[in-house]
Amino acid sequence: MTAGGIVFLMYHELELPDRAICQSEPGYVRYVLPVSDFRAQMQSLKRLGMRGLSVSDALASPDQHAVAITFDDGCETDLLAVAPILEELGLGATFYATAGFLGRPGYMSPAQLREVCDHGFEIGCHSLTHPYLTDLDDSGLRREIVEAKRHLEEIAGRPIKHFSCPGGRYDRRVVEIARAAEYASVATSRPHTNSKSTDPFALGRVAVMRGTSLRTFDGLCRGRGLWKLNARDTVQAAAHRLMGNSLYDRVRSVLLGDG
Repeated sequence: MTAGGIVFLMYHELELPDRAICQSEPGYVRYVLPVSDFRAQMQSLKRLGMRGLSVSDALASPDQHAVAITFDDGCETDLLAVAPILEELGLGATFYATAGFLGRPGYMSPAQLREVCDHGFEIGCHSLTHPYLTDLDDSGLRREIVEAKRHLEEIAGRPIKHFSCPGGRYDRRVVEIARAAEYASVATSRPHTNSKSTDPFALGRVAVMRGTSLRTFDGLCRGRGLWKLNARDTVQAAAHRLMGNSLYDRVRSVLLGDG
């Protein structure tokens, strides 16, 4: 826990030796960590005396010396690598699955998602097909938020309480539809801590990027330097509004060397 609340860590796919990752674009790869780096980070949490929590547990007790651990997309490495490491170290997490990706190469199958549940981990929803939600009309939003929830609940056999926004894009309509669908929270990618006073439908998360050093990671878990990330996020959000999501992504792709 930091003075301002709990940091919610945001992860994506892990890279395993001799195994292809789900996507090769630089914009995606920068979020993919080697499994050895993730293990070292989780071991560092234990050395710091910090707990790793699911979203539900973090919201229930936001004054703990802890971080919330979250994974987006539903990659197969969630089951093959992440869950075993977390179990070994006694850490909890929430896995936000993209419902429509289940069964695709590189992603968990429905049976594998149920296996993650059976190991005691929490499942959240990361939409149906992973679009930028702010680009959709209300009908599209209900499909991505409400139908995806129902689909995951049928597979998991338990309520899906938490939603994370693809690309961090969200607006008032997203929150309204998520509330109506009886989600308990909506997670963004805005890098701030979450405390008792934080709106659960605007949760912040801190992305753990490829190449993050253990020193930087330890600081992130304590909430150090988040103001710098917030400043960068504010600039990026302004660029999104000015250019729109499609043009922004094309420009970013060129800058990252993928175009």
